Parts: sequence; structure tokens; C-alpha cells
Amino acid sequence: MDEMEEELKCPVCGSFYREPIILPCSHNICLACARNILVQTPDAESPQSSRASGSGMSDYDYLDLDKMSLYSEADSGYGSYGGFVSAPTTPCQKSPNGVRVFPPTAPQQHHLLPQPACPTPIPRNACLTCPQCHRSLVLDERGLRGFPKNRVLEGVVDRYQQSKAAALKCQLCERSPREATAMCEQCDVFYCEPCRLRCHPPRGPLAKHRLVPPAQGRISRRASPRKISTCTEHELENLSMYCVQCKTPVCYQCLEEGKHGTHEVKALGAMWKLHKGQLSQALNGLSDRASEAKEFLVELRNTVQHIQENGVEFEACLVAQCDALIDALNRRKAQLLGRVNNEHEHKLKVVRDQISHCTVKLRQTTGLMEYCLEVIKENDPSGFLQISDALIRRVLMTESQWGKGTLTPRMSSDFDLTLDSAPLLQTIQQLDFVQMKVPAAPMLQLEECCTENNSATLSWKQPPLSTIAVDGYILELDDGDGGPFREVYVGTETICTVDGLHYNSMYKSRVKAFNSSGVGQYSKTLVMQTSEAGLPPCDIQSLAAAVAWFTFDPASAHPDIVLSNDNLTVSCSGYDDRVALGNTAFSRGVHYWEMTLDRYDNHPDPAFGVARADVLKDAMLGKDDKAWAMYVDNNRSWFMHNNSHTNRTDGGISKGSTIGVLLDFTRGIVLFLINDEQQGPVAFQGLEGLYYPAVSLNRNVQVTLHTGLPIPDFYTPGR
Repeated sequence: MDEMEEELKCPVCGSFYREPIILPCSHNICLACARNILVQTPDAESPQSSRASGSGMSDYDYLDLDKMSLYSEADSGYGSYGGFVSAPTTPCQKSPNGVRVFPPTAPQQHHLLPQPACPTPIPRNACLTCPQCHRSLVLDERGLRGFPKNRVLEGVVDRYQQSKAAALKCQLCERSPREATAMCEQCDVFYCEPCRLRCHPPRGPLAKHRLVPPAQGRISRRASPRKISTCTEHELENLSMYCVQCKTPVCYQCLEEGKHGTHEVKALGAMWKLHKGQLSQALNGLSDRASEAKEFLVELRNTVQHIQENGVEFEACLVAQCDALIDALNRRKAQLLGRVNNEHEHKLKVVRDQISHCTVKLRQTTGLMEYCLEVIKENDPSGFLQISDALIRRVLMTESQWGKGTLTPRMSSDFDLTLDSAPLLQTIQQLDFVQMKVPAAPMLQLEECCTENNSATLSWKQPPLSTIAVDGYILELDDGDGGPFREVYVGTETICTVDGLHYNSMYKSRVKAFNSSGVGQYSKTLVMQTSEAGLPPCDIQSLAAAVAWFTFDPASAHPDIVLSNDNLTVSCSGYDDRVALGNTAFSRGVHYWEMTLDRYDNHPDPAFGVARADVLKDAMLGKDDKAWAMYVDNNRSWFMHNNSHTNRTDGGISKGSTIGVLLDFTRGIVLFLINDEQQGPVAFQGLEGLYYPAVSLNRNVQVTLHTGLPIPDFYTPGR
């Protein structure tokens, strides 16, 4: 009950309602607060003059006529006032809720005379402004007595205040009353346990009394008999009827005097029960919304907890990632320092080697020079001439050795290494958060998913609140027979049509999204059924459209094949036999289609039958092991598979002839018809897998395909 405390407080004084009255705008206010906020309207000024006079007014603004809610005969019979509310001349106070409160104007009396203790009289032409909706209400001669008292609200406030009171005490304890443990409904007395055993023993006449817990007894005390409400206009009359038009209880005299005489009235008790039921029904809906709001708040609180947990986890992950970057930078730093050290050692080694070499060479040169000087000092000409040529050559050779870059440093003291850190610094500056989560599971749009013949169209979208980037989607279907799922589409589109499915099969489909972080979860699985095809005649009559409709496939046909008539008519531009396939494959059920010869010149031998998707397209149908066919001329026919000719049968074709092909997977057979008559025995048996309708012809033949046909009457599927 703590949550409804604000409903029980007056908007003017901010305290619990005391003697609340109901304003015509359905809001409530304390009777004393209503007296305090009354405003007296002018007697002499007209509405126009009141509108024009702006001087001498206080800060209480005028209320325009369209903001006033005045009484009318349809409301309660009060007289209306069509002007504006004037400003009070007394200073205003403010309640805790910020509503302006004007103290009542007391009559001027001599200050020495004693003042009688009587309520302040209501001034004439008083106006009351609702503190909640700010609608102005003009009072009639009865004043505030014209507003009905809200006894229901008063009772609720009383029960609420009593529920907040201290624990109930025993009423029979003489000193220091103990806490009551029971209450007798007949005696209407609260007892503690010792007093109950002493004063209310469970025997004799008291044995029939009913003892209840104190809290329940408190509630039973509050449930006093319902008071009889009296009319606000006729105080001696009880309210006994309800005016439907005015939506207010009325008395018998209100009906007799004519004020509500022409209005529709109903019994007060019946309307009481009706409105209680309506309120209960409205509360049920509000209760559902409140339950949803509580669940939503629980979800939000859980979200707050998850945000906190995820924040800590994400912060730890961020720290770990930054530490990993720092570690990587430190490792790279060590590698670069190693390279600098290697370069340093290399330079030192080269310079030291050159120093050592030059030192040895200089020592040799110096020795040679000293030796030559000593030789020059000798006075023996013949001896000098014997060695002078050799010494001269040695000196010149040594001099030439010093001139070949020997005195040039082999290594510079500068390090020719420059660390290019600009890209890394730029990368660090651009380091930011990106979406690192996989996408959420897509939502299948069931209203856009459908099947047609042996094709299925699926549509999906991302959840409305999902902000995770999606790079594409993966659509998966099973084999229509409860087998494993397989990928049928990968791309960025959110709608896909899958062709070439089995007829009369239940396919399960699901889709998932992916991005650079990985693949998300699957959507809910959708089960779709393809159209039925090749039903028995009895079923076809009830499902006339449940048969296979298809055409020739221009994408898989040989380049010499010429298609027309919406891909239903086929011919060839060359003299060699070329193959054309249907655009629909079959693997289950019973199927029948026909081809009519539009042109048949020079007695060629076209072939009709079924084939795999990878059949040879530049040879007669049946030449390889991927086709099962019947080829026929103007006199006879043969069955052919893997270039094996069997079952020669008399009876040929001509222009206008009709060739029928019946494919029955329930028995795994193919048989052929010419002009509605079976041609030969069952042509082939043991067929399993996926087969396309097929035909081979040359330029002398043109045929037209007819699909969506019922099974011939002579044939019974499965037998």
C-alpha cells in the first residue's frame, strides 16, 4: 500500500486528504484547502472591463474563458459566470506543491471585541480553481456545500493511516498493555494471551465466539455499515437513482422537480455493480500492463548488472589488448636494438681491421724507408748499383699500394638507419573501438516466405535493436527428407528464392549472419512444404492446380537450341541432334508431360525422355549413361540408354503427333506414350535420384511442351 500514498495526498497542502470533496473535473481537494484557495470575482466590473484593466492587479493571472470549466444544467444545475476571474488583493502563500493559496478574507471588526469561533463565510461570486487541471469553477449560493464529499477516498485514507499505526494493544491490561494476540468479533475486544485465557475462556457461551488475528480484526472494525448518501441539493433526500446523462447519483426529488426528469436514470445499486465490474475489468488490463512493467524493470535491472559486468570484463580485455600492444612494441624495440648493435659491431670490426692493416703496412713502409736511407749512405758505387734498381721498384710499388684507396676509411661513423615511426604513430592515433561481436540471429519474415511449385522464397532481417555490422548471410536448407542442412545461398541479400526442390516435400530452412568477427547464431527453423505434383486422378480433381508446371531451360540448353513461346516451344538451328532440358528436376512422386510435333520434315528421329543435369548436349539423347530416352521415326521406335538400343516397337510419328512421358518414382520406372497409347513395355526401371525432362532434335523438328497434365486414366501409380 506504500505505493499508493501519493494518491491519498491533497495537491494543495501535501498532506493526507481531510474531508475531501469531488470537483466537477473529477479531481479531489480537502474542504479546508478549498476554502483557502477561493477567489472572489468582481461585482461591478464586466468581463470586458476586467479584461482591459491591467493595473492594480497582483501576480494571479487572468484565466481566459476557454480555460474555464463552468457549471451548466447538464453538469449539476449551477449557474454559470461568463467573465474572467479577478485578482485577489491579499498576498498569496504557497503550499508544498507550489499551488498558490489565498487566505480567506475575514470581515473587519473592532480589534477589542472578542471574535466568535465560527467558520469563515464564503464570499459571493466565489471562484475556485482546480490545483491539478487549473480549470476554474464558479460557486453558486450553496458554496462548497454544493460539491459532493468523497467518502470512499476518506475511508481509504482512514484505512491506510490505521495500517501504518503501531501494533494493537490489549484492551483489558490495567498497566502497560501488552501486544494483542487475538480479537473477538462478537465482543469487539482485543486480547493479549493472558487476558484471553482469563477473561475469554473457550467454554460455555464464549465457545461460540470467533477469535481472529488482530490485523484481521482491525480490518473487520473498519468495515462499518455502508452510510446512506444524501443529495447535495436536497439534503433530506437519499440518493437512490443514477442519471446516465449527467453521470451522477440523484434523489427522487431531483427527478420530480424536472432537473433530471427527462434524463435516463437507472437503479443506483445496479449501476454500482456495473461500474465496479467495469473498474475491475479495466484493472485487469492495467494489472497486465503493470506486470509487464515489472518484468521490464527486472529486465532493465538485469541489463544494468550485465552492463556493469560487461564493463569490467571489457575494461580488462582492453587493458590486456593494450598490454599486448606494449609487449609487441617492446619485442620490436628489442629487435631494432639488436639490429643497431649488430651495425655497431660491424662498423667497429671494419674500422679495426682497417687500422690493423694500415698499421702493418705503415710499419713495412717505414722499415723500407729506413733501409733505403741507410743504403744511400753507402759509398760503394758498384754495390749500390747492384741493388738500386730493385729498391727503386720496391719503393714505387709500395707507393702505388698506398694510393689505391688505402688511406680512405672503409666505414663511415654515421649510422645509416632511420626509424620510420610515423605510420605506427598514425595507427596509434587511429586506434579505436570497432564492432568485435558476431551478428545476432536474423529474424525470418514469415509474411514474405512462401512456396510455389518446387521453389521456395525466404526473407529475413536483422533484429530491430541490433547495431552489429553484418557482412552477409548464409541460408541453409535440408534435403526435404529430414537430412542434414546444406548451404544454398551466401551473400548480402535478405531475400532468396531456391529453385529445383522436390515436389510434395517438407523443407527445413534457417539463416545466420556473419561479419569479420565470425558467424552468428541460426535463426529459428522454418518448415515449408513444396507443391504436390503427379497425384492420382481422384486427388487431382480436388487439387487441380497441384501438378508440376515447367518450361525448357535456356541456360542449360545447347547453343544451337532455339526456344520460343515463353520457352515452351523448342527447335534447332543445325542438322545435328542437340539436347534441351526442362527447368525443373524431379526426384519423388509421379509426373506426366507431353510434347506435340509442330514440324516434322524428312523423317528424322527425335528422342524424348529424362536425363541428368550433366548429360551430353551435342548428341542424341541416350547416347551416354546420363539419359534414358525413346527415339522414334515415322515407322518405329527404340529405347536407348548408354548407346544401347532395345525394344524396337512398330508405330511412328508425324506432324501433329503427341509424345507423352510418364515418370513414376514410386516404382522407379519410365514409360512412353504416342497419341495417348502406350508405346512398348515399361522402358526403364530402377530410377533413383534427380532427373530433368529432356528432348533431342535437329532443324527438321519443332515440338511444343505441355505440362501440368493429369496422369493418364489407364495408369495406376504404385502398381
